Amino acid sequence: MTIGNEIHALARTLWPINRSITGNGVRQTLDILRDLCPAITIHEVPSGSTAFDWTVPKEWNVKEAYLTGPDGQRFADFSKNNLHLVGYSIPVDQEMDLNELQQHLYSIPEQPDAIPYVTSYYAERWGFCLSEKERAQLKPGTYKVHVDSALTQGSLTYGELIIPGETKEEIFISTYICHPSMANNELSGPTVTIYLAKWLQSLSKRRYTYRIVFIPETIGSLVYLSKNMDHMKANVVAGFNVSCVGDNRDYSYLPSRHGNTISDQIARHVLKWTDKNYKTYGWGDRGSDERQYCAPGIDLPIASMMRTKYAEYPEYHTSLDDLDNVVTPEGLEGGYTSLQRALMALENNCYPKMTVYGEPQLGKRGLYPTISSKGSADHLKLMMDFISHSDGQTPLLDIAEKCNAPIWDLYPIIEKLQAHGLLLFPGRA
Repeated sequence: MTIGNEIHALARTLWPINRSITGNGVRQTLDILRDLCPAITIHEVPSGSTAFDWTVPKEWNVKEAYLTGPDGQRFADFSKNNLHLVGYSIPVDQEMDLNELQQHLYSIPEQPDAIPYVTSYYAERWGFCLSEKERAQLKPGTYKVHVDSALTQGSLTYGELIIPGETKEEIFISTYICHPSMANNELSGPTVTIYLAKWLQSLSKRRYTYRIVFIPETIGSLVYLSKNMDHMKANVVAGFNVSCVGDNRDYSYLPSRHGNTISDQIARHVLKWTDKNYKTYGWGDRGSDERQYCAPGIDLPIASMMRTKYAEYPEYHTSLDDLDNVVTPEGLEGGYTSLQRALMALENNCYPKMTVYGEPQLGKRGLYPTISSKGSADHLKLMMDFISHSDGQTPLLDIAEKCNAPIWDLYPIIEKLQAHGLLLFPGRA
């Protein structure tokens, strides 16, 4: 089974769970992820806790929710699709006519088959979401509304994984676990991230320490920063917000607020060599937790590498964002591979320096043809270009750019030259 198929299978396992910014669905999701990475620590932050200008809301859980029509037929059933219930709906058990009910219904006329995703985290209300086709078929009469939910003084739950490295410098990876059954704009993020975590744990050595969090979007990042900001500002040297990494349409890049961090440079380099037609967005197009990580006064070096960006594909925030037509094993593998390459680029970014003056005699080391003829050394051009830039002052990422090659094509060259004692690494980028 390919890594993409493994990630896709995990997403199918997580698909039916009702997730929100708090509640048992988040805990259930984290328990499944912790089965794959037992070192994940789960934290509970009580309702009412403050995080900068925000307050952790009450915990929300749902047992059942549905509407019953005048003919006795049940519809908009939460048990069949958890998008049917507006997120954070208060409990309701009453009857009303269709005109009154319509004020609590949500659909998308332009997408008649889609169930929209609607939430009301910080204002108490209730509502149901259904397709425009289903809504158009509602007949006048008395409807029964049933929402068996609870808003209690509970907690916000998040997961944290620290993978130690050789240094205390950290790479920060953040993804969110607060959306119900949607594929690209939810499940692609945590499922790709957990497999990246497993890969990082498998490495024989790591230069950096990795701080990985699975949080509810916005309120979760604010809570996490309120507890860890000073440490992160002192230690985090790069990082990525992982969201929408599962379809196989586009590759996309969203910069940090300043757009000039090592995370930005790595993201642009990797995506250029992954898909030369990748889409570049600006800071004005932000919409996920980069808003908090890069906020003034926090300014962590966090960029985003995505497949099709949130809000830029028609199925976004609807039931059409699924694991059959939108998110695929191939798409997930592409998202995983691009992020893996970015992390490896960070790990390997160094200042290589040749140990000899002038070009080394590669022929006597078996690294260069001993017979010279037209074109005999063409395949060694990248090695020779790399050698020409290895002055101990130029980082490997910059050398890759100067050589017009992906940084990962330089790794085997470095291994060969290092094996023959031709390279030193006086510093790390």
